[in-house]
Amino acid sequence: MSLQLDDITLTYPDGDGRVTALDRVTLHVPAGTVTAVVGPSGSGKSSLLAVAATLVTPDSGTVTVGGTPTGSIGRAERAELRRRRLGIVFQQPNLLPSLTALEQLQVMAHLDGHRPREVRERAEELLAAVGLTDQARRRPHQLSGGQRQRVNIARALMNEPSVLLVDEPTSALDHERGAAVLDLLARLTRERGTATVLVTHDRAHLAVADDVREMVDGRLTAAGPARDAAGGAPYAPTPELDSASDSSTATC
Repeated sequence: MSLQLDDITLTYPDGDGRVTALDRVTLHVPAGTVTAVVGPSGSGKSSLLAVAATLVTPDSGTVTVGGTPTGSIGRAERAELRRRRLGIVFQQPNLLPSLTALEQLQVMAHLDGHRPREVRERAEELLAAVGLTDQARRRPHQLSGGQRQRVNIARALMNEPSVLLVDEPTSALDHERGAAVLDLLARLTRERGTATVLVTHDRAHLAVADDVREMVDGRLTAAGPARDAAGGAPYAPTPELDSASDSSTATC
């Protein structure tokens, strides 16, 4: 399954006129790949994510999520699609203070009526995948910033989405922890076959992406291969993130 945005235009009211947030944007993200979208504040990156998440309806163009065109479906069907096909990683984890890491994941699947045992098993599997098995019973205030963002990622994957939308996941992290989180996202994308869109202003870690696009004034252009855009080598997962049991992942 993939994500396809075709010829998307989105405008907002601005006084007596309208301002163009997205200007005929086309973006295809194949399953199992990461596409990074970079650009300055106000360039349209957040609008792009909102349209891809079906939270905002564009003026024109089509959005297809996991093979389902979204233009002709109603509000309830879009909400259902978001629950079942989309995972969203917000800039801030927004974890519920009273819930443990394991419960943060479980509550997502309970909303869809899954069996408690199946829910727990999947939550435990995902916490292991992000290297947090030993943190499962801790609450957000007991976790580091990097650990909270890992819980955020695992929570977004709880319902096995075909599309993963990620908004500035490293903005509150230092360079090392930010790199570890992006390595993790890239690895999980490939392992689980999601089509991942990563919105970021930080070009330092773009080597994790399969494709890099630049957003300027609502227009999306190719930014060249990920290696060139990042100014470094192609993506290769760091050894410690290839093993969920490695103790170093628990400190990030």
